[in-house]
Amino acid sequence: MTAASTPQPTAARQLAAFAVSVRDTGLPDELREKVTGHLLDLIGNSLAALSQRPGAAVRDLTEEWGGTPAATVIGSATRLPAPSAALVNGTLAHSLDFDDTHLPSVLHPSASVLPAALATAEAVGASGAQLLAAGAVGIEVTCRLGMAQYDADLGNSVFFERGLHATAICGAIGAAVAAAMLRGLDADGICSAIGIAASMGSGIIEANRTGGTVKRVHCGWAAHAGVVAADMARLGLTGPPTVLEGRFGFFQAFCGDRFDADTVVAETTQQLGERWELSRLFIKPYPCNHFTHAGVDAAMRLRARGVDPERIARLTLGVPAPVLRTIAEPPAEKARPRSGYHAAFSGPYTVAAGLLARPGEPGHGLGVFHEDFTDEAAADPARLALAARVTCVADEECTAVFPHQFPAVLTAELDDGTTVTERVMVNRGSPENPLDATELTAKFYANTLGTGDERAVRALADTVWHIATAPDTAELTRALSAVADGT
Repeated sequence: MTAASTPQPTAARQLAAFAVSVRDTGLPDELREKVTGHLLDLIGNSLAALSQRPGAAVRDLTEEWGGTPAATVIGSATRLPAPSAALVNGTLAHSLDFDDTHLPSVLHPSASVLPAALATAEAVGASGAQLLAAGAVGIEVTCRLGMAQYDADLGNSVFFERGLHATAICGAIGAAVAAAMLRGLDADGICSAIGIAASMGSGIIEANRTGGTVKRVHCGWAAHAGVVAADMARLGLTGPPTVLEGRFGFFQAFCGDRFDADTVVAETTQQLGERWELSRLFIKPYPCNHFTHAGVDAAMRLRARGVDPERIARLTLGVPAPVLRTIAEPPAEKARPRSGYHAAFSGPYTVAAGLLARPGEPGHGLGVFHEDFTDEAAADPARLALAARVTCVADEECTAVFPHQFPAVLTAELDDGTTVTERVMVNRGSPENPLDATELTAKFYANTLGTGDERAVRALADTVWHIATAPDTAELTRALSAVADGT
């Protein structure tokens, strides 16, 4: 066979070669800083979720399993086997739906990848730079797998159209790549880890429709699967090199008739190392459904312009048409959400919360925060009175931008008949309007200052911001334990 006719390496082999290249050469400075910010965000979100039952249940279960201690559980001095620590930490990271987002794939990649990378880095004694490089590549792989099945005509992921949780399914493979990098596997070993993890990822999203807390475990299970897949590859188990695009591979299995091998290979491998989907990640400033965020920002802008909530007669919230079914329907339910959890998915309620927000005050994060989504807050007469004045409509300009942004237009009609409008076409926390280090740290503190001693929390933030130069993760582990112990 001539060189000209040599077949293109499979998608898995190309991803594995990319992983080895980044491990050997390191990350560009701007990407290292970005991953550090996402790591801080993940730890803060996880600490804020400690009171949630899913994380506690998974922690109790893994402690029953036992095993050789190797990695730290976030928010606890407990050390577990690396797969178990990844399971707990991934569950915590996704429990509040406060984790980062990639658009337009609508993935939450860090919640699967970074817990796997953290657990493996601690287990093997990897440096901070190695942790960040592995996390970056795992996130990149996750996002590229998600983008390979984004259908522009649908304006949605094929995974989601089929009721599949792309975050967990793609995240298992991204987590496996990160863990395999840290385990020192060569390209063949990383390729096998991809092939093994493809048989492990799963997740259906019926819980979004009819209830249940299982979705919060999806990212934890993906992180667990990634660590296990890398360890299996390390010990000699192999996976098929055509696992992604093959006739009976990952995309055919999950996406069926909408699968196209050439598209998958191109979307997954094109310009690896030159174009980073990682750079497209959004960080959520508010702990509510991402579709509501621009409405929150518009409401806070109205208030900053001097609009008095008591003078508002009517409010019109314009959003992308596909968003209405999530945050606006049924109207009566959204105007009076039955709980704090339901309030986080209500356009009218979140606009009301934005109008009454107190950004910059201790415990209030970047404006609207956890205290706005308690059951007591959802029953607050002042919020409900404002929510009752909100009408949600489809806005053509917003629909045209969706799903690359989740924009909103908010118009307030005052008691004297005048109107005031705010248009938010770019989300706060997006690549075009990112949260800077000060804002990321403010979100972290708002998430964590109630979980332990203030000095320990501030020391933890400082440790994370300097992780790139750490010789190992020992200091990070000590900082996490100090917060857990309140010392």
